[in-house]
Amino acid sequence: MLAGVGLDCWLGEPRRWHPLVAFGNLSTRIERRLNGGGHGWRSHGVMGWCLAVLPPTFLSIWLANLPYIGWLVGVAALYAAIGLRSLGEHALPVSQALRLGDLPEARRRVGYMVSRRTAELDADGVARAGTESVLENGSDAVFAALFWFAVAGAPGVVLYRLSNTLDAMWGYRNERFERFGWAAAKIDDALNYLPARLVAVTYALLGNTLAALRCWRKQAPAWDSPNAGPVMAAGAGALGVALGGPAVYHGEVHERGQLGEGDAPKARDIERAMNMVWAGVLLWLAVLAIGSLQFA
Repeated sequence: MLAGVGLDCWLGEPRRWHPLVAFGNLSTRIERRLNGGGHGWRSHGVMGWCLAVLPPTFLSIWLANLPYIGWLVGVAALYAAIGLRSLGEHALPVSQALRLGDLPEARRRVGYMVSRRTAELDADGVARAGTESVLENGSDAVFAALFWFAVAGAPGVVLYRLSNTLDAMWGYRNERFERFGWAAAKIDDALNYLPARLVAVTYALLGNTLAALRCWRKQAPAWDSPNAGPVMAAGAGALGVALGGPAVYHGEVHERGQLGEGDAPKARDIERAMNMVWAGVLLWLAVLAIGSLQFA
């Protein structure tokens, strides 16, 4: 695990031949075949998920159990799955643009991180979107990958990352994916259930603990996502900022509840959120290292 995280910090995401790009292309072909015109049913979505996720997962089981090189497969799988450095590379330019007063650049940069409309956001809106993205993607792209690697090694992190990618591709509540993407969304929710709550606890421990726990308890149940709610409510409370509120997704205004408490986030709060993710990763690695020594 230390080697996989270290490679990510050193090299960042692979610039060429990223395995998730190939997986995304395969998933697109599967979806077009099974959900042509958006007419696929839930059973087609289950079939598509199995066709996309299970063969690479079984392959990773076989590779991880090969003598002498099995541990290298685990390192490579975690490196390909985790997105710690990438998260910082996306978040910090948003903060820097806001600090320089370059709102158009800040809008453009935060547009790489979120799926909402950013062209009309003011500085507070950009900071809010960036902070929310760091907190939520820290859970999905970093901590959940560490969790499933700790639980099941290379097969666990491969299963999780591919499932999470399918949710990002198919898990929309629109006419095309309402039925076909149901399985991908529900499986991703199930795989993120425990990691998300561990992340919420982590954020609470690294910030204003009482406020984080209070916001988690009161605000998370009203959030649309059962996993993003605890993560973002606890993270906002820990940072002492107010997140949530209306946002435009795919041309439609979505009324979202308030998360956290305090003032609207600023540029520095994006950096504070990113520092909290880094500190959380160090905390998890320390706890897991101590635990592995105890059971060695």
